[in-house]
Amino acid sequence: MKQIYLWASALCLALTAPLTANAQLQLVNESVVNAENEPAPVHPVPAPRQLKWQRTEFYAFFHYGMNTYTGNEWGYGNEDENKFAPTAAPNPEQWLTAVKAAGMKGGIAVVKHHDGFCLWPTATTTHNVTSSSNAYAKATNIPRDFAAAAKKLGMKYGFYVSPWDRNNEHYGDDTYVKDVFLRQCAELAAYGTDQFEMWFDGANGGDGYYGGKGGKRNIDRSTYYDVPNLRDTVHKVCPDCVLWGVGGESRWIGNEEGWAGETNWSPEEYLYAPEKNGMYGNMDGWYWQPGESDAKMTTGGWFWHSGEGQLGAERLFQMYLETVGRNATLILNCPPDKSGSLPAATVERLKEMGKMLTERLQGTNYAKEATVTANETRSAGTGRNFNAENVCNGDSATYWATNDGVNKGTITFAWDEAKPIRYVVLQEHIQLGQRVKAFSIETSNDGTSWTKRGGNIATTTIGYKRIIPLNGSTSNSYEANPQKVKYLRVNILDSRACPTIENIELR
Repeated sequence: MKQIYLWASALCLALTAPLTANAQLQLVNESVVNAENEPAPVHPVPAPRQLKWQRTEFYAFFHYGMNTYTGNEWGYGNEDENKFAPTAAPNPEQWLTAVKAAGMKGGIAVVKHHDGFCLWPTATTTHNVTSSSNAYAKATNIPRDFAAAAKKLGMKYGFYVSPWDRNNEHYGDDTYVKDVFLRQCAELAAYGTDQFEMWFDGANGGDGYYGGKGGKRNIDRSTYYDVPNLRDTVHKVCPDCVLWGVGGESRWIGNEEGWAGETNWSPEEYLYAPEKNGMYGNMDGWYWQPGESDAKMTTGGWFWHSGEGQLGAERLFQMYLETVGRNATLILNCPPDKSGSLPAATVERLKEMGKMLTERLQGTNYAKEATVTANETRSAGTGRNFNAENVCNGDSATYWATNDGVNKGTITFAWDEAKPIRYVVLQEHIQLGQRVKAFSIETSNDGTSWTKRGGNIATTTIGYKRIIPLNGSTSNSYEANPQKVKYLRVNILDSRACPTIENIELR
């Protein structure tokens, strides 16, 4: 028995020896892979297309279609196609030129709303522009012209196509999804491979014309629209196109008033119903679902209405601070009128907004003039470092970080002469996940006595971008005579893992 035991023990050692060697080799490989000493990601993390989408930050919504001429917000689906009667050729280039002046980087054109009327010559339904007797209508192809204008102006573009169709008799059965909705998405994807977003709204159904059958049809959007196939259909043609809403790649911020929560996480618990917690996200969520805030710049509805006015530039700037400045994107609605162009008053207000944005947030960045230090810095890798200066070098591939296990730290900016600072812009390196849970901003004129800034604003999350007015007000953020400071420090007070700060601007 003893001989058998010794033989078996020797066999076990022989079998495990190579495994031990392989395990040791694997450990060596892992250290080589992380030779740069980069922090491990905190999941979930954004897909490349989601990161590109968030960097767009501020873009336009153009609600234009049958409702522009009927005066409705939601058409029933039984509208006579002849009612779509532009008084001039619709001009998407004019739309995009106007919003570019406001500082926007792109736009989303509504090409099919819930009434099912399509603003392009689709093969899926006769309820489209070609069925109108109006000469301008017959020549209309908004997806074609919008994409061409965006490319000409160097802007991003995408389309809103309602999954809900109050006109189509097959809505609610499998035939509609396969033969109508997915085909419409494929047609729109073909208008440009570089689209950045496709919008899916009104996806739960309701009452409608439905080819004359009427009634109410409700569906379960999490299964009805065949989302995996929808994603494949679009992404095969447009690899960088984020699918909003039903597509599950970005979420509705939860209101239509141009604000996100001061605490706003990009992770989200829900994939297809994120609006339950839209303003705030969920730190423990499984899905990367960054928020998008949709808001109107006019006093009427989403579509143009006679007699409506425009919100003031200061109010629009406040929306910017409370969305882009709170880890969300802002999609601002600018409705064309019956001529198919933006009204002159809208164009003028957009210019005012652009001037305000440029003067307040794109002028001198005092961070670049400062001596920058940190009380904790991550050990450098073989070819990179994580020094404090990385937060103001303009390179999104570099960042400041602390060592593993150190979830707090302070970055300090100092000048020989006091600087007039109104806004602090903070950005995490979100390729590695959203981390910061609490931070504070303080200023000093002697480097010894410090004053907390930002008023009662909740300095909790940062995410892709956070903008803090030092005076603590988003509605009256720009002071003509701000207090000048010689020292400013950003304290990371708590983080899910070592903080990774990519960019700090002091404006």
